[in-house]
Amino acid sequence: MNDSHMPIKATHQHPLTRRNFIRGTGLAGGLVIGSGIHSLLSSCSPQSSTTEIAQGNTVARGPNAKFIPDIEINLKAAPTTVPILPGQTTQVWSYAAQLVKGDPNSLQTIPDSYLGPIIRVRKGQRVRVNFQNNLPQGQASIVHWHGLILPEEMDGHPRFAIGPGQTYVYEFEVINRAGLNWFHPHPDGLTGQQAYAGLAGLFIVTDAEEEALNLPTKAYDVPIVLQDRTLDVDNQLLYLGSKIGNPRNSNMGGMQQGNSGQFSNGMMGDMSSMMGFLGQNIFVNGKPNFTLSAATRIYRLRILNGSNSRIYKLAWSSGEPLTVIGTDGSLLTHPTKRKYVMLAPGERIDIWADFSKLKVGTEVSLNSLAFSGAENVGGSNMGGMMSSGNAPELGSAMMLFNVKIEREEKETLRLPSQLAALPLLRPEDAVNATQPRPIELSLKGMKWVINGQPFEMNTALPQETVKLNSIEQWEIVNKLNPGAMMDAKGMAHPIHLHGVHFQVISREVLPELAAGWQTVKDGYVDEGLKDTVMVMPGERVKLLMKFEKYSGLFAYHCHTLEHEDAGMMRNYRVKE
Repeated sequence: MNDSHMPIKATHQHPLTRRNFIRGTGLAGGLVIGSGIHSLLSSCSPQSSTTEIAQGNTVARGPNAKFIPDIEINLKAAPTTVPILPGQTTQVWSYAAQLVKGDPNSLQTIPDSYLGPIIRVRKGQRVRVNFQNNLPQGQASIVHWHGLILPEEMDGHPRFAIGPGQTYVYEFEVINRAGLNWFHPHPDGLTGQQAYAGLAGLFIVTDAEEEALNLPTKAYDVPIVLQDRTLDVDNQLLYLGSKIGNPRNSNMGGMQQGNSGQFSNGMMGDMSSMMGFLGQNIFVNGKPNFTLSAATRIYRLRILNGSNSRIYKLAWSSGEPLTVIGTDGSLLTHPTKRKYVMLAPGERIDIWADFSKLKVGTEVSLNSLAFSGAENVGGSNMGGMMSSGNAPELGSAMMLFNVKIEREEKETLRLPSQLAALPLLRPEDAVNATQPRPIELSLKGMKWVINGQPFEMNTALPQETVKLNSIEQWEIVNKLNPGAMMDAKGMAHPIHLHGVHFQVISREVLPELAAGWQTVKDGYVDEGLKDTVMVMPGERVKLLMKFEKYSGLFAYHCHTLEHEDAGMMRNYRVKE
């Protein structure tokens, strides 16, 4: 390798143009944070003490009579309508939940939102979820519990997807540490449109270690779901040239052809799968132009990037650094500060937001700063092919939401200097420390692939097989594609591993792509345990993980949902 290709390294001491397809509109939405949790969330009341399965549903996986849950929930995916903007209501697909058994605070909703419920549990609790697929015909679905460590049949792998009119019963013990996880659909080829239509919820775990830290709770513990969406003039969601429609009138499994329906098929369909979908408006908790009404207090902001493809570079408008206390599904060992934080689809970040010194009437916004280098597909013809519509480009600067200080309250909390005692691994303990397992991300034709292979539902290759209780290093390489279609230099890929948490132990990038990398590298928060990692074009990222607790077949894939749906997903097998 000559000097021009020697990588630039970042080890962890820890401190073409594109446009979207459809025009949309967005008006104001807001949320008032008061002194009680009900100003943000409305709790669902307990219902019957037995499982109720909708008439006409068949049970694809039934309950185990020997499993005694602490919490039981009926979860139904179905079309509905919600008010998002003034005027016509918006057709969405949503998770409707009913608490069958357990503490009423275990199940909460975000008022007036198309997003699914918030499930709150304690580590060690046993959970049963009776999932019913009431989506339109042609829409198989399954729920993936993103971030939870579960047996293979409970994880939500696409091979367990059920058809409309079927029920799948999940039963599992929560073994995760305290943190923010989430759940969303995971059917092969349909994940992007189902998640975009509204199927997503939060799964928050707490434990004794977290409770002892005296972090903000109730009204001051605020979940923030970032998404980008495009609405047409009739307030309907648009996705890849189609809109969520009345399934009775649709021949697309609930998706109607829109004005740009040609983008759903043929070459432009391939193009959209390759580029990923970007929406025109930023939604927070299901609302555009969101304002958080806050007091002069400290808040815990649990932020999820629930977008299909958009990456955010989070920063306060005041210039104050972000104080990070957790990432993905767990707390850090100690707080860390960043001028900005990169957040790719599927990733979560836990922020300690101190508004206690601000005066009533002050406003501050959480923005996404400009960055570059995340999208290097295409040449001079690409802009013309992708120029219809006016969604902000990937890496554009934008305001995400506003915080308005409206009440004066006394604050007594202090930021802990120590947080979680994480079971961190040593790189030298990996069985393949000198030869990490290679995971290569590349473009094959107009499809993104992993190690040159498309998705195969039920198999894992010998090189994708690991031993239970082994510690391994994996090295993800976001490969350049010289000579490929449109001479692609790559895109950023957020890689998600099911069934395991990992540590990021090093990053490096090729010099020819270092300019873009420099605009994002200081925003990586790699100190903790993660399940999703952003890999920039030309970047090489080493992961360290232990495959413990469960054997079986688990997926790993790009969490740009259009890439995943097009086959950028593989399985790995854990063998005893």
